[in-house]
Amino acid sequence: MLVSIEEGLELIYQHVRAKASECISIESALGRVLSRDLIAKHNLPPFDNSAMDGYAVLRKDAGKNVKVQHTIFAGDHEEFKLSSGHAIKIMTGAKVPKGCEAIVPQEDTVASENGVILPENIKEAQHIRRLGEDIKSDELLLSAGTRLHAHQITLLASQGISHIHVHQKPLIAIFASGSELKMYHEQLESYQLYNTNSPTFYARALELGCDVKFVGTAVDTLKSIEEHILASRDADLIITSGGVSVGDADFTKEAFSSFGFEIYFDKVSIKPGKPTTFGHVGETFVLNLPGNPLAAAMNFELFAQSIILALSGDREKFIKSLHVKIRDDYKIRKGRRALIPGFYDGEFFTPTEKFAPGMVSPLAKCNGWIMIDENLSEIKKGATIKMIPTRYSLTCKDQESLVTH
Repeated sequence: MLVSIEEGLELIYQHVRAKASECISIESALGRVLSRDLIAKHNLPPFDNSAMDGYAVLRKDAGKNVKVQHTIFAGDHEEFKLSSGHAIKIMTGAKVPKGCEAIVPQEDTVASENGVILPENIKEAQHIRRLGEDIKSDELLLSAGTRLHAHQITLLASQGISHIHVHQKPLIAIFASGSELKMYHEQLESYQLYNTNSPTFYARALELGCDVKFVGTAVDTLKSIEEHILASRDADLIITSGGVSVGDADFTKEAFSSFGFEIYFDKVSIKPGKPTTFGHVGETFVLNLPGNPLAAAMNFELFAQSIILALSGDREKFIKSLHVKIRDDYKIRKGRRALIPGFYDGEFFTPTEKFAPGMVSPLAKCNGWIMIDENLSEIKKGATIKMIPTRYSLTCKDQESLVTH
């Protein structure tokens, strides 16, 4: 079944569900996706404390010479009470004494024989961090579907949370098919090529937070491809490259069919990558990508990334584009939705000057791509376009159009 890109993505979102939950320590939580809401257990700060090294004072003593009674250090638990005509020296993070109305920084005072002289203007609660002003007990700390980065782990540590429930990592199995293919560590004959697709998929799946296994490279026979499928059946997603076109040696779809392959789509109205196929064998999803390296890699970014995001449980599971400007006029042949690789320098996007579906060098040079509407023949210099980055994952909660019209 031939589908548009939008129809293909909708079929992915319709059928792919998040993986089950597991409990892990926060030391292992970087990049993982919460499967349950987290509620704050404690107020932060847990008590009123000083934001400065200085003096705890009463506002009515502004401009006066006051006596310094004590010094309170962070971590002290002794209770002190402030009285008029007096100040208590206090360190950053220390609990403020009873009656304290403000903290005056040490540098705003003048030393006297029996104390310090306070400034004329003292604001109510200045330099006091109030109980719960950062986080209040029982409020929502983080919601299910949040992908954890370093600063979300900061929140967990601040609450004394040691273990959390997250979605299990997607397990991705990868293999290529093609009698002409060899791995990079093997001897290459003059009529052979290195398998670049599998290492590319492997690396990108790792970057997207998956567990990954490489099953191998199948030769162009039904038996060989079926053996590789059998070795991949424990995965959540099998990603293959090659053997999905209409050549005499293209056996990939036929091999999967012997395992009860249910196909959702087997062609996409896209250039490059038309023979991209998506379906499932039992509980395992299958994505067959073209053998040409550039076509395979770019369609991975669109379709494999969407499947992985849906499996991960990330509530921001939709690919998001950046609105940037194109550096120069760009012309393209109309008729089919096209993916164009290029480089974004922080201000302008420059399409790769020379690229073709079978090339690999544009992949190393580009850091994003654009999807051009099939009715568009030219983009004028300085026009706003939608770029999808490849050096990092940019996602959002609500699906948006990725097409530059």
